[in-house]
Amino acid sequence: MNAGATPLQSNELALGAALAWLRDRLQRLAGHPEPSGQGDADDLVPVPTLVVLQQRLGLSNFERNVLLLCVAAALDTRIGALCAQALGESSRPSPSFALAMVLFDDPAWEALSPDRPLRYWHLIDVHASGATPLTMSALRADDRIVDYIKGLNRLDERIAPALLSIPTDGLQSLPPSQQSAADTLLAFVRRFAEGGPAPTLQLTGIDSTSKQLVAAHVAASVGLRLERIGLAALPTQSVDLDDWCRIWRRECLLMPLALYIDAHDVAPGESSEASAAVLGRVLDRLRELAFVATRDAHALGAGGRESLLVMAIDRPTATEQTQAWIDLLGEEREPLASRLASQFNFNLPQIASMARSAGLSDESDPRDADVDTVLWTACRQSAHSKMDLLSQRIQPKVDWDDIVLPEDAMSLLHQIVAQVALRRKVYGDWGFERKMSRGLGLSALFHGESGTGKTMAAEVISNALALDLYRIDLSAVISKYIGETEKNLQRIFDAAEDGGGILFFDEADALFGKRSEVRDSHDRYANIETNYLLQRIEAFRGLAILATNLKGSLDSAFMRRLRFVVPFTYPGPRERALMWRRAFPADTPTEGLDAEQLARLDCTGGSIHSIALNAAFLAAHRGTSVTMELVHQAARSELLKLGRPINEADFRPAATQGAHA
Repeated sequence: MNAGATPLQSNELALGAALAWLRDRLQRLAGHPEPSGQGDADDLVPVPTLVVLQQRLGLSNFERNVLLLCVAAALDTRIGALCAQALGESSRPSPSFALAMVLFDDPAWEALSPDRPLRYWHLIDVHASGATPLTMSALRADDRIVDYIKGLNRLDERIAPALLSIPTDGLQSLPPSQQSAADTLLAFVRRFAEGGPAPTLQLTGIDSTSKQLVAAHVAASVGLRLERIGLAALPTQSVDLDDWCRIWRRECLLMPLALYIDAHDVAPGESSEASAAVLGRVLDRLRELAFVATRDAHALGAGGRESLLVMAIDRPTATEQTQAWIDLLGEEREPLASRLASQFNFNLPQIASMARSAGLSDESDPRDADVDTVLWTACRQSAHSKMDLLSQRIQPKVDWDDIVLPEDAMSLLHQIVAQVALRRKVYGDWGFERKMSRGLGLSALFHGESGTGKTMAAEVISNALALDLYRIDLSAVISKYIGETEKNLQRIFDAAEDGGGILFFDEADALFGKRSEVRDSHDRYANIETNYLLQRIEAFRGLAILATNLKGSLDSAFMRRLRFVVPFTYPGPRERALMWRRAFPADTPTEGLDAEQLARLDCTGGSIHSIALNAAFLAAHRGTSVTMELVHQAARSELLKLGRPINEADFRPAATQGAHA
């Protein structure tokens, strides 16, 4: 052979010589004169890919030759006719086991046993029809095996479409916390002797990307390529699942692979017992390295494997995220990096993606542009796609100048904003995080009558912190089916922690109500939902705001876990006067409005807003400015709507009121 040929070219030359050797033997068996004298077994030129396949799959020489005969029929159109001539049956232009028994040396009857490599690894397909005996049935080489022997090593098309990509960004530079977990996993893998069953590694945690990065790092460290499949993509029927596992094991022998089964969304206790059973059967049948990603640690089906290690994989710590931002932004933007890391909980690929979306690259100098706003906006938008499916995003339109509250309530709101902004400093730099395992987030209760400003206060906080505000739609969260409410809440809290959004639970008493005495199964599961909320509120690292008109209806355990309780009292005349001065935008034409007189109307801030809006529409309809007459007309309608008595004295000017007195 050509000494300067590439491995693929050398394999092609050897394969061509092997096919010539095979044709010679068939011609001699058919009674044709031997053209080249290549009929002895010792003259078979070793085909590198066929030799590797024989060694890895445990084929005997006879089985190797049977496979070569089937591959030759797929590659050389002359082989089929020669097979028919060799057996003297023109109606059977295909390889068969009977032909191989007379064609090759050292024939073995057990070669076509289901337990032998040819059929066990699906190297050949047996096409039996009617009463045709097995020995006379047509044999066909598997397309994947034909490609492999030709030198094309790619995943079998029966399993490749279901496999998903694994992110490789940051594969070579895991943060220290994740590197430590990867080192532990790698040491566990290397404890198992080569050739025996490989271990199963169960990775838990809420961040799928971090688990995939760690798994890919471990697999690469032992020379394996990681392929991912969702648990739902695996066959559910036992026969199909067995075939899938066998093909996967064959692929692992033909190329260095490890399997990553993504069961992140499968939770124990839900209607996923069938999925858990599928997972258990897969793990029982595989002997190769497998990773199983679940959100929480739970049993891997019925059985599993003894060689199991469960490892929690978290996102990079706040300090590691800060350093990742500094590496992208530069040391001079350390305050921005710290602020981003304290508010948003991203993995390394997400941080790199945020930097790219803001126009940063290795060649750019972040000092040349004000990237603060661009980066902050990009980080906020990253959570939109997840949260918008689970809640209603509120666009804040008000700030501190628009809200009117007593001084104590305003002070509490400012404290909430300050604590969110300074979490990184107090928890991280000052060491409180090392003493606390829970309660690292912030939760606040806004309670008071309807219309007293609870939603407006949440919008003010959202604007002050430049964070998105999400109102939780309780109709989409609460489910009559057992376990569904907890799953919906889990998705909401997880998405909010990822993107730094503010959760706003309006009418919170419907979801955070008191636990009741257990009289039946409904009471028990209702209490389970409340218990889950208690735990999740305490573990939530973001800002959660609960608003209610009925503070007394909340479970007392929630009150203990709340950092702030802000009362929204009914506004007095002073507050109402200030609200009326701010009720109309500067562009609205007004004439003769008396805020002090309007403050005598017994209304909340929400009602004042409604009255002002309706009065503006009345003025627009008449083509005039907003006057006291129109405001009074709108106020009468609002009071009638609320079922409140109308005191005519409140609608008279102060001088007239004095004259009547």
